[in-house]
Amino acid sequence: MGATAGAVWGRAEQQDFRSRVRGTLLGAAVGDALGAPVDGLTLERIREAHGAEGLVDLAFGHGRRGSVTYLTQLTLFSLDGLIRAQVRRDTGAWHPPTDLHRAYRRWAATQSDWGPDERRKDDGWLAREEWLYARRDPARSCLIGFGDDIMGTLDAPKSPGELGPEAAARSAPFGLLVGWEPQLVMQLAVECAAQTHGHPTAYLAAGAYAVIVHALARGESLDGAVQRALAILAVRPGQQPVADALQHALGAVRQGMPTPGRVEELAGDGTAEGLLAVAVYCALVGDDIRHGLCLAVNQGGPSGVAGALTGGLLGALHGETALPPAWLAELEGRPTMLALADDFAMEMTQGPALHGPGGSAPGWLARYPRA
Repeated sequence: MGATAGAVWGRAEQQDFRSRVRGTLLGAAVGDALGAPVDGLTLERIREAHGAEGLVDLAFGHGRRGSVTYLTQLTLFSLDGLIRAQVRRDTGAWHPPTDLHRAYRRWAATQSDWGPDERRKDDGWLAREEWLYARRDPARSCLIGFGDDIMGTLDAPKSPGELGPEAAARSAPFGLLVGWEPQLVMQLAVECAAQTHGHPTAYLAAGAYAVIVHALARGESLDGAVQRALAILAVRPGQQPVADALQHALGAVRQGMPTPGRVEELAGDGTAEGLLAVAVYCALVGDDIRHGLCLAVNQGGPSGVAGALTGGLLGALHGETALPPAWLAELEGRPTMLALADDFAMEMTQGPALHGPGGSAPGWLARYPRA
């Protein structure tokens, strides 16, 4: 399946791709919404609050059921930044990490401003969505990384000691660049992760996660997707902890019935490679998406991140129609997510018809300004 300029997508291919884009975005958001209310609670506390089975349904968080956190907000801005990068490509000013940094700076404004600023004409439509102007427990690393105009790079990363999984949790959209080579997907995800998470374990976990989503979005099995990520990781300095965690996840699958204890063991200290392992494991052993997500969040670590990472994998693997409809019905911001997912799919499959040698659609450039 190619998405390079001039490639022809058949209708069935386009519909499959759009379903996987929607599935990835909605799956990650549903996992975030499911896990966030029990973030950091011990399994014992989760069971005290929600019964012997633990958390098996959406719970209240931020005043309602189905509310999302900053993880989902940033994932939306990742998609927005990727569309903007593609739109700018025609101008010759093609540097996706910079376009993503600008998108993340637009997110940072939502964390400090009261609401959309109509004077910022170049913000595009996503930054004008009022519901995004809500502070949902953003990680300090993300506020620091996107707190000024200086972009962290691999040579000069922001927070070089930061091992957390938050950068990985906004990286699923990079995997949806199905026309790109997986090595380039990893490189872009790694460079964008280093804008907030400068430790190799954290940014390589983000890169590996993006490569796994990429393989799934192209129709590969989850096991095959993990093998592909391991192969691409192998040449990267500092990759051993991430590779070991992925191997650990694959090994755990063969150890019998899944238990919360096994999930907690994979999660370890709650660092990036452990949460990546949790997501892979729960996506592999879950009977269905609901079971996989509940398995991911019922543990004592960062449940919201675990849910988001697991949901992104399962959504990319199975498409949107496999997601639990009762949870989607209550998901905060779903109309925005569907519009953004469909715009992304349209840009990736039909970009030349929206902005190309034959002219540009003014409505599209108002949504995704080139400036």
